[in-house]
Amino acid sequence: MNPTALMIMLLSLAIGTTMTLMSHHWLLAWIGLEINTLAIIPLMTKTPHPRAIEAATKYFLTQASASALILFSATMNAWKTGEWSITLLSDPYTITLSMALMMKLGLAPLHFWLPEVIQGIPLSTGLILSTWQKIAPMTLLLQISHLTDLKLLITMGLTSILIGGWGGINQTQLRKVMAFSSIGHLGWMVLILKFNPQLTLFNFLLYITMTAAMFFSLMSISSTKISEISSSWPKSPILVTTMMLVLLSLAGLPPLTGFSPKLLIILELAKQNTLLLASVTMLASLLALFFYLRLTYVMILTLPPHIPPSSTHWRTTKNSPLTATMTTLALLIFPLSPTFLLII
Repeated sequence: MNPTALMIMLLSLAIGTTMTLMSHHWLLAWIGLEINTLAIIPLMTKTPHPRAIEAATKYFLTQASASALILFSATMNAWKTGEWSITLLSDPYTITLSMALMMKLGLAPLHFWLPEVIQGIPLSTGLILSTWQKIAPMTLLLQISHLTDLKLLITMGLTSILIGGWGGINQTQLRKVMAFSSIGHLGWMVLILKFNPQLTLFNFLLYITMTAAMFFSLMSISSTKISEISSSWPKSPILVTTMMLVLLSLAGLPPLTGFSPKLLIILELAKQNTLLLASVTMLASLLALFFYLRLTYVMILTLPPHIPPSSTHWRTTKNSPLTATMTTLALLIFPLSPTFLLII
């Protein structure tokens, strides 16, 4: 892609998200979401491949439907209340706006577009879609969290955790695995949204850090399939080792970064006397733990002395400082969790 065009698209992404973050008016927030949607489509189709065109079309139709629902609900709410304020919502329109924002995020059962779209686009665009594109809808969801129906959030959260774990078990494509991982993590965030929005924000920040670290690592070794990742040890042993640890962090194993949000969410659910919900959530997260451990096991099988000498490659992979920084954060934030929570 032309560097000037690329800069314009990335700048538009930044402007769209910033506009939504700064707005207290539904119309301005909607404009920011639309700028975001339109700016990422050229990035999806920068490689003119039928899969990329199909992914961009699916993404556009889904996001346009959600945006239309947001605009319609906000307009009807303004007609009823006389105000466009984000935090002033009347009863019927809170549910429709919440569902539209969850559709933009890719929460189950409105998740069907997400794995297919991420599978059809490059890893760099998949990184933007999995992290940056979720900031604006999540911010709006956080702002209306006190008005959202608790039963809706619990249902969507549990369904997303189950679908995120179940869908990722049978995958051989790493991008689809990351898509189902995203669905599962968003389920944890939505589950606790009504009880403790600050904890949702904390979980969201750590999710962005861990997902970015994983995508940067995959981009460094140019792997999109499990079969490719299984032969990457000779190219970059240190990077593959840190990738295994990032996967375990995404799974939520202690003492890595991903353990802290899960621990705090379970403690908050127990504090709210929802022990049954906490138990079901922990059992459902075992599905996701299985496919993370499966990926880690595939990497471990290729470590010396299992790998034959004939398949050894030159170690030509260059690790960028950004990859190193994000990987370090994805592994070592756990001891600093109380500090970050105090800041939030």
